[in-house]
Amino acid sequence: MTNDEINDIVEETIIKMGLQACAETKIGNWHLRGISSGEKKRLSISIEILTQPTVLLLDEPTSGLDSASAFFVIQVLKCIALDGRIVVCSIHQPSSHLFYLFDDLLLLSNGETIYFGDAKMAVKFFAEAGFPCPSRRNPSDHFLRCINSDFDKVAGSSLKSQAPTEIPMSSNSQMYLSTEEIKAKLVEEYRNSEISMDIRQRVRELAHNEQEETVLSKDRASWWKQLCILSHRSFLNMLRDMGYYWLRIVFYVLVSITVGILYLNVGLSNPAIYGRPKCVAFIYGFLICLSVGGLPSFIEEHKASYRERISCHYGEAVFVLSNFLSSFPFLVILSISSGTILHYMVQFHPGFSHYCHFCLSLFCCVSIVETCMMVVALLVPNVLMGMGVGTALIVLMMMVSPVFRGVSDLPKFFWQYPMSYITFAAWAIEPIMEDIF
Repeated sequence: MTNDEINDIVEETIIKMGLQACAETKIGNWHLRGISSGEKKRLSISIEILTQPTVLLLDEPTSGLDSASAFFVIQVLKCIALDGRIVVCSIHQPSSHLFYLFDDLLLLSNGETIYFGDAKMAVKFFAEAGFPCPSRRNPSDHFLRCINSDFDKVAGSSLKSQAPTEIPMSSNSQMYLSTEEIKAKLVEEYRNSEISMDIRQRVRELAHNEQEETVLSKDRASWWKQLCILSHRSFLNMLRDMGYYWLRIVFYVLVSITVGILYLNVGLSNPAIYGRPKCVAFIYGFLICLSVGGLPSFIEEHKASYRERISCHYGEAVFVLSNFLSSFPFLVILSISSGTILHYMVQFHPGFSHYCHFCLSLFCCVSIVETCMMVVALLVPNVLMGMGVGTALIVLMMMVSPVFRGVSDLPKFFWQYPMSYITFAAWAIEPIMEDIF
């Protein structure tokens, strides 16, 4: 598809979902107020219909919305269905206005089909089965009252707390049956109903339909295009979100100034031989461990893109690589700013080549830790557990650092072979030691 065709589809979707008023508005985050919850819900649906799917599956599209927003969302889904697409959505306790917008209704209880057919005929079916919907009551509430066993528990608790004369009586004696009894009767009535027979007949006709099958090909962008688009999107997100990198860059600068003050002009004398390795330990202990602070942002982005990845729009590898590429400019800024402060305040080995070497080593270390945190965010999509796993991983990699003990002095099993060869700490300390001595 050309860019003009893509833009036309996007504009058409925005108009169809009623998002013209917020088309130029940022979605928002913890520090930036963006679009409303109803607009976010419509935006999520818009992302799904951009690919123009034949079947659209939605899980509770009205959850967390007020009545007006919920009505608008269902009305939009109704328009999508009128365009020739199949829209299947689960919904709990819709209002009466929403209920009558649906074409077909499927009622399930513990995996059993209570009713499947025309939504408007459901009230008549329940009435013929002996469970008529009272006047001025929402039909969906009545259906749930009949087939949801949780109401039995509530009724039992209320029965114990009320006197016999206080229990309200119903004109329909069958409503005093247990949910299991009501459900069993409804299932039997549905199996023997004309509605069920018509449904089975339609299924048999479709199963024996000899028309040519339409093979739906899953068109996906090339791997390179996925990488470019995801990198650009991730970079914009990092650029706009103050807590993603900008705040951490400020922390890195403040910590670098603090370390620089503690080891200001440490010098090249013999006593400085003991101070310089400790300075390196400070750099790794504080600066590199600060990369764990990016884990919450990585997890949030992982959650936002999870739906796209389970829909097979792209894979985990291109997601992690695009995040690293988009974070590259920020890591460069972070490494140069921290490296410049430390190199000239502590007075490491003079010379521009040593300065560049120090900044490059710092950049490589931070990049490795950042990538590890991205992988942790994919494997442990929980902030608290992720912080614990990420910190433990960094500490494990740092334990083989020559700052604490020479690699040749480490126990050969596990720590010297293979840990000292696969972790960055053992390799990163050596070039930095060359810069400071």
